[in-house]
Amino acid sequence: MVLMSVLVTIWAIRLTYNFARRGAYTWKFWAGEEDYRWEVLRKRPGFNKPFIWMLFNLFFICSYQNILIFLFTIPILTVVGDNSPLNWIDYLLSFLFVLFVLLEFVADNQQYVFQTEKHRRMKAGEALGDYEKGFIDTGLWGIVRHPNYAMEQAIWLVFYFFSVNVTGEWLNWSVAGCALLLILFKGSSDFSEAISAEKYPAYSRYQKTVPRFIPFAKMKKN
Repeated sequence: MVLMSVLVTIWAIRLTYNFARRGAYTWKFWAGEEDYRWEVLRKRPGFNKPFIWMLFNLFFICSYQNILIFLFTIPILTVVGDNSPLNWIDYLLSFLFVLFVLLEFVADNQQYVFQTEKHRRMKAGEALGDYEKGFIDTGLWGIVRHPNYAMEQAIWLVFYFFSVNVTGEWLNWSVAGCALLLILFKGSSDFSEAISAEKYPAYSRYQKTVPRFIPFAKMKKN
């Protein structure tokens, strides 16, 4: 339980740092940065009514996402009362968890550096050069289109496998959070890609040549 708690804390530090450096935390808590997709969604039919948006904000953004965090960390409860010593599987899972957190940090940083420089050039009126296409497709982003999303899913799959190691059951009661997270990222990436394809003409080619989550996955031919 201590080991799993430490791992989750490492994940939380990365998430908090990445959120903070983008200006999300301010004393005026209502004035911090929000996910760019919410602005797009608010303008769409059905969500452009203040009351409907208030309900979406309350039940999905504020409530469901916090419940989901609770659910995908709940495998820690499967170790309650288990006094068996750590084994090589625990150490392997710990290594993979930290590795995936580091890769997610690298992906976030590559995206942050790209977008920061792009907006700096735009604000300064400088030639965009390699930033002209508008999105990053180098580094980890040249291997998969969403390396940060891929690593986030991998992190909580690994975390779930701690419960598998303890219970001996490949499918146990703590799987709900992990499964719901995978479903969420499918919908979330669909929405993100629709926005990017609309904004950037070159994004469609990027979609055809680089897999979404799984490196070197075979791409479908149109």
